[in-house]
Amino acid sequence: QVQLVESGGGLVQAGGSLRLSCAASGRTYTMGWFRQAPGKEREFVGAILWSGRVTYRADSVKGRFTISRDNGKNAVYLQMNSLKPEDTAVYYCAARPDYGLGSAIYEFAYWGQGTQVTVSS
Repeated sequence: QVQLVESGGGLVQAGGSLRLSCAASGRTYTMGWFRQAPGKEREFVGAILWSGRVTYRADSVKGRFTISRDNGKNAVYLQMNSLKPEDTAVYYCAARPDYGLGSAIYEFAYWGQGTQVTVSS
């Protein structure tokens, strides 16, 4: 079993930055970040392999969001810069039970409780 706890969410003005953290207990492999805005489906933000290779959702976050991990601390991070009001959402940390690269929600077996990010205009 893997337990995930996110932290670092909050209220920020447009153009600002936030860094989300996800502390994991248990063996982790590929880790990912998802987000869910009000009234919308949960969407993939990006994922990072055990090796550090990162995949991102196309367009919307490239160049602004950076995913990293510290395997020694069993933690993954989401650095968000140049935030926009449309980035407002609950952000979830998730863990796959394997080294896979897919981004589908069903491929991630473990989920954190989510942390709210609100970007004001």
